[in-house]
Amino acid sequence: MGHFSSLVFIMILVGAAGGIINYYTIATRRTADLNLLIRFVMLGIFVTFLVPFVLSVFGSSLIVDSEGDPANLLNYVAICLAVAISPRFFMSNVSDDVLAEARSSNDRVDMLQYQLRQLQEELLPLIDTETEDDLAEYSSEAAPVPEELDSTSSKVLKTLGCGRFIYRSLAGLCREADTDESTMVKTLGFLTLKSLAGKVGGRKGVRWYITERGRRLIEAGA
Repeated sequence: MGHFSSLVFIMILVGAAGGIINYYTIATRRTADLNLLIRFVMLGIFVTFLVPFVLSVFGSSLIVDSEGDPANLLNYVAICLAVAISPRFFMSNVSDDVLAEARSSNDRVDMLQYQLRQLQEELLPLIDTETEDDLAEYSSEAAPVPEELDSTSSKVLKTLGCGRFIYRSLAGLCREADTDESTMVKTLGFLTLKSLAGKVGGRKGVRWYITERGRRLIEAGA
């Protein structure tokens, strides 16, 4: 009976010590919480009382051998302490996995949002071109206001409006309009300022397109 009482006392003491160790391991990132400390202590004591059952399942005689044998008794204390601390490793691994999965999900969501914004920017000119205004054919206010364009701007605008590509590269525009790159960049900047052209950044780099205002201007004979 005396040995049994000693083992119970050891399991309670070691279980409480394991719970305190677990609490102060995570308390560095949290404010002090007495209720949390009590829960950790109770959990440590509870799992420590599972040690005799586990030893019996594996056919160990350590409990019997520990009576009158300090070495075996210390081994039993070490096993109880290891079991009492083990929930910390389990919770830590689970929380790390959950956090890693959450970060991975956030990264995937951010990437998806970025790709959607890129796709929206690339499709917006096409949507504007294919969308009819409410009063486009009936209201004089919707008619394009004639723009005074120099020959180079007019030529570049017509180059943007023709061809089989909606989004034009700088090199392709220079080649078709027979214009050097410096002049083309300045002309595209001027047309963009006038809302006659625009640009988007896609997977292949910056591409230029004609706006609906620019297309109406071409049709009006710019």
